[in-house]
Amino acid sequence: MCVHPTCQVFAHSRGPYFVSGSWRRSYAPRSKRTDIREDPISTEPRINERIRVPEVRLVGPNGEQVGIVRVEQALQLAREQDLDLVEVAPQARPPVVKLMDYGKFKYEAAQKARESRRNQANSIIKEMKLRPKIDDHDYETKKGHVLRFLKAGDKVKITIMFRGREQSRPELGVNLLRRLADDLTEYATVESPPKQEGRNMLMILAPTRKKNQAKADQKAERDRRAAERAEAAEADKAYEAAQRAAAGTAKKKKKKGPADNMDPDIDL
Repeated sequence: MCVHPTCQVFAHSRGPYFVSGSWRRSYAPRSKRTDIREDPISTEPRINERIRVPEVRLVGPNGEQVGIVRVEQALQLAREQDLDLVEVAPQARPPVVKLMDYGKFKYEAAQKARESRRNQANSIIKEMKLRPKIDDHDYETKKGHVLRFLKAGDKVKITIMFRGREQSRPELGVNLLRRLADDLTEYATVESPPKQEGRNMLMILAPTRKKNQAKADQKAERDRRAAERAEAAEADKAYEAAQRAAAGTAKKKKKKGPADNMDPDIDL
């Protein structure tokens, strides 16, 4: 390779360069690929000997404040009470730790998370659409549907649809939504107050009872009605049996004899 300065044109660059009467292409050196596998970040708190700080702010098993102590002293207290030392606030200075049964704590946290997921999955937002100038009969019908949704433990989004010149009178929608919320105060709370979104006005009602409680109440109501129907059916059967027995006693037929076929005007 020629080393004359006129024969080399930016030989170190990535573009082409002229060497010994010909153009050559330069390539940047490839960096060595290294597979760096990062350890997954643990979301669990540090416990016991994994807490590597000189001092901690200790909280007792019942929530009482013990104060700032050496980590060795906190571990000794945990061993004496047959508990775990759990770091609950690692960002604090010094970190806050608590004496607790970590196994029981994890179990209760898992139960709460499972219950929260179940409630989120069961929670459904229903929707009911109204017009600002709805008549009383349609209003009562729509209110009955909303009440049924609330009793089932579902949230309800109320939508007021404006058309034409009705958009210049948003107070009609506000008054209608407030009227509906007042009528359903016993069964719902206003989760989202009335707000305008384009041509529509929205409000969200949340039930006062949880989904699980509503389902339990509905099941109890169904069982009660089924028991009443079964009791009424048994009473009807007993009444019919008594009526048949009475009719059979009244209609007993008399046995016919030879005299029944004779003419009553003939003297024997």
